[in-house]
Parts: sequence; structure tokens; C-alpha cells
Amino acid sequence: MTRPTPAVGNRSAGRNGWAQPPAPPAGNQASARRERQARWALVAFGLVTLGDLAGVAAGSDLAHTALKPLLMPALALYVVLSGGPRLLVAALAFGWGGDTLLLADADPAFLAGMASFAAGHVCYLALFRRHGSGHPRARGAALVLAYGVALGVTVALLWPDLPADMRIPVAGYSLLLTAMAGGATTLGLTAATGGALFLLSDTLIATDVADWPQAPRPDFWIMLTYLAAQALLARSVLTGGALTSGSAVARR
Repeated sequence: MTRPTPAVGNRSAGRNGWAQPPAPPAGNQASARRERQARWALVAFGLVTLGDLAGVAAGSDLAHTALKPLLMPALALYVVLSGGPRLLVAALAFGWGGDTLLLADADPAFLAGMASFAAGHVCYLALFRRHGSGHPRARGAALVLAYGVALGVTVALLWPDLPADMRIPVAGYSLLLTAMAGGATTLGLTAATGGALFLLSDTLIATDVADWPQAPRPDFWIMLTYLAAQALLARSVLTGGALTSGSAVARR
């Protein structure tokens, strides 16, 4: 014969172990843990970004060489933990490839790095097609037109000053980059800003290749605009595409 459970208040029962608060569902715990991990990954990206920019501003090649290869992996980890699409991770992986290759001061490495970034732009274009509105709004359309004019003028001005073996690759890459920046306008203001900054960053690189006069510490402005561009593009896909970690879209 079992003894009846003592009739005690909730506070007493809690002290004696008879009444416990309901445990949160396991799925909620896992989701909260991933959110915390994603935040820490974003913090890591921010810290590495600050370290790299500080190193570039100080003229430290050692700091830049050590930290630059860590930038896109940290941002990609944030995307993965946020349930982002695989295409976005691929875009950042190609960005990492370009970052690493451009550390070498040689024309073959520069061309390979440019090809890696070009592959990243193709990934972004596919993402904008999948998650964007399909067509830019009125302001976005005007911006796309302005990009097209800027592309033609910039390539025409740079062409005589570019090394002969760089002219066709730079022109082709510039066309793809401009298409990516234009496509970003279909995903909203955040993506459009990221696309514009990417365009600015790579234009600064092109003027350096053409041996045009540069602002003081040109590498700092190139990295600042590039990192802001990648962060804004990643964020726009994560939010503008209404992605969730458990959705089928998020796993593509």
C-alpha cells in the first residue's frame, strides 16, 4: 500500500523536490544555444575585423597576413550558425579564397584571386534571384543604370593604364561585379549598400593596378569597404530572405 503524497504548498514541494518547473523543450534549448553561438561568431568576426583594420592602418604586414585569412571563415561560421543558405556560405568561401590569394604579390595569384571573387559574385547573383523581389524598385533601377554608366566610364579610363594582360580579365570581372551590385538592389537597402561598397572596394583595387594616384593608406579603405560589403550582403540574405535554421530553403 503506497503512502499518499503529502499535501504541501508549491514552495515547500519545490524545496523537497516533489514539484519541479517544466523543462523547456529540447528544440528550444538547441535553438537558444545556436543563437548564442552565432552571436559569439559575429563578435569574433568583429574583433578580427578591428584587428585587421588596425594592422593595415599601422602598416603591419604581419598582422594583415595573419588576420586576413580568418575574416571570411568567422563570418561564414556566423552564417552557418544562423541557419543561412549554403550558397551564401559558398560566396564567403570564395571570398576567403580571393583574400588569401591576394596576399601573394604576383600576377598569377592576383588573377586567381579575382576568379575566386568572381565565383562568389555568381553565388550572390543566384541568391538575389532566389530571395530578391525579382526586379529593382524605381530607385534601384536608377542605381542600376548609374552602375552601368559608371562601369563603361571606369573601364574606358582605366584601360590605357592597365597592364596589357590585365585588361580583359579586369573588364570581365568589372562587368560581373556591376551585375552583382545591381542584383543586390532587389533584396533591399542593406544589400544594395553592400553591393555598392563592394563595387567601390574593387574599383579602388583596379585604380591601384592601373597605377593611379592613391589616397593615404589605400589598403585600409579597400579592406574597410570590402568587409562592410560582405557583412551587409550576408546580413541582407539572412534577414531579407526570411530564412530560419529549420527551413528547407536555409539548407540549400
